[in-house]
Amino acid sequence: MRPLREALASFHRAPLLGALSIGTIGLSLLIMGLFALSAHNIGSAISDIERRVEVVGYLVDDVGEDRVAIAREEMLSYPEVEDVRYVSKTEALVNARRDLVEFSDVYQGLDINPLPASIHLRLKPGFRDPDAVQEVAHRLSGYDFVEEVRFGEAWVEQLFSLRKMAGVAAAVLGGAFAIVAVLLIGSSVRMTILARAEEIAVMQTLGATEGYIQRPFLVEGFITGLLGGLVALGLTRAGFWLFTRQFAGFGRLSWLPDVWIIIGLVAASILGLLAASFSVRRELGKAYAI
Repeated sequence: MRPLREALASFHRAPLLGALSIGTIGLSLLIMGLFALSAHNIGSAISDIERRVEVVGYLVDDVGEDRVAIAREEMLSYPEVEDVRYVSKTEALVNARRDLVEFSDVYQGLDINPLPASIHLRLKPGFRDPDAVQEVAHRLSGYDFVEEVRFGEAWVEQLFSLRKMAGVAAAVLGGAFAIVAVLLIGSSVRMTILARAEEIAVMQTLGATEGYIQRPFLVEGFITGLLGGLVALGLTRAGFWLFTRQFAGFGRLSWLPDVWIIIGLVAASILGLLAASFSVRRELGKAYAI
C-alpha cells in the first residue's frame, strides 16, 4: 500500500505537473485512438464487401429441381460454403425486371424466358481468398448440369490484395504511432521523476534500496498511463461524435469494439509503467555514477 499512497501523494503535491503528464500522454494516445478507429472502420468496410463474394453456377435449361436440391445438400457440406441459394428461371426474370429498370421494356415483351436458372454459393469467412474461391468454382463446374461458373476472378484478387495492403499499412502506421506514443510517454514520466531527483538522492543517502525507491514511481507511471488512456478515449469518442454529426451523409461509422478499448487502456497503463521503470532506472544509474 505504501507505493500507492506515495504515488497518490505525488499527484497531490504537484497537481499541475501530474495534469501535464496525463494530458501529454492522452494527446499522444489520441493519435493511436484515431488510427484504431480508422483501421476498424476500413476493416469493417472490406469485410462487408467480402461478404458479397459468391460463386455462381448457371444451369442448363432441362435440369430438374430435385437434382439441384440433392446437389445443394452436397454443396452445403463443403467446408468453405456458408450458404447455397437456388434461383429459378422465373425468379431470375423477376429480379432482372426489378434491378435492370432501363431494360424493363425488353423483358416485358419476351415470349420465352432467356435467363438461366442459377445456384449461388456464399463462402465462409476465411475462405474468400482467390485460391479458396477458385477451388469452390472448380468443384461446382464438375456438376454436369452446370453450364458456366462465374465468380469475378479479377475482382476477388483485387479485393484480397486490398485486404493485404490494408493489413500492412495498419501494421506499419500502427507501429510508428506506437513508437511516438512510447517516446512521449517516456519523456512525460521522466519529467515527473526529474522534478523529484532531490527526493531520490535523499532516499539513496539514507540507504533505501532500488526497489523501495522505484515502486512508488512505477505505480505512479501505471496510474498516469491509465488516466492518459482514459483522456485519449474521451477525446477519441468526442472526435467520433463530431465527425458523425458533421458528416452524417458520409456513411455509417462504427465505434471501437469493447475489447479494443480494454486492450488500449491496459496497453496505456503498461506503457506508463515501462516508461517509469526506464526513467527511474536511468536516474538511479546517474546518481550511483556520481
